[in-house]
Amino acid sequence: MGKIILGIPKGSLEQSTVNMFAKAGYTISISSRSYFPTIDDDEIECMLIRAQEMSRYVEKGILDCGLTGHDWIEENGSDVAEICELVYGKIGRKPLRWVLAVPNSSSIAGPADLEGKLIATEAVGMTRRYLAKHGVNAQVEFSWGATEVKPPRLADAIVEITETGSSLKANDLKIIDTLCESTTRFIANKESVKDEFKKAKIEQLSMLLKAVLAAEHKAALMLNVRDADLQAVLDLLPALECPTVSNLAEDGWYAVNTIIDSDSVRDLIPKLSSAGARGIVEYPLNKIVY
Repeated sequence: MGKIILGIPKGSLEQSTVNMFAKAGYTISISSRSYFPTIDDDEIECMLIRAQEMSRYVEKGILDCGLTGHDWIEENGSDVAEICELVYGKIGRKPLRWVLAVPNSSSIAGPADLEGKLIATEAVGMTRRYLAKHGVNAQVEFSWGATEVKPPRLADAIVEITETGSSLKANDLKIIDTLCESTTRFIANKESVKDEFKKAKIEQLSMLLKAVLAAEHKAALMLNVRDADLQAVLDLLPALECPTVSNLAEDGWYAVNTIIDSDSVRDLIPKLSSAGARGIVEYPLNKIVY
């Protein structure tokens, strides 16, 4: 039986990745003592790998595929096949930013002011390319963690990843520039996608994971309506494409199904009821395949 080896990002993306796979139909169980999670698919073997290293192991073929940030693919200079973009994170559903930050009291206002300064970061390659782009000579030091606490005593500035900026603010830091924005990518080994079985399995995962993210913040509505009120109800419905209207067994009645933004449901249902809709049912969605 064929099998693919899938890299699950350990760390900040770990739980959100497991949750996303659950909505896609896969149960991943992670033990605190093992780096090999179990998954309820005999054709998949999982490994927990730091996102920072994921692309290197995918490129080497140790992993057939995995999830990691676009920033780490660039930082590692990895030659991998990008299957799809998956915009999700630890907190929200927006791109992460690698930013240049300094203490609020610092006189550093831009890249030119970094000349001769010390910058702490986990993204050494990215930071050096940024400095070279601006023609600035500065010392870049790899940070093993807790980067936000290093200025001003241990570093003049930092380059750090942020999703909301709250941690930087909490440490009395201000953002003075953005080096890059990054989203999660589903990547694969270039030789693996040449294998018929592995390519099909990877594409299946890609389709389901994209479908999960497409369904977020969406809800389905099902309702019944009389012929005389049908048009008034349809005029209220913003649909994914267009509402599905079916005849009911009783003459003069129709069933209507549609998909809407979930944050509009509370305002829409009373309006539908007033327009003549009956038997209104809202239900959540796990996946939408376009």
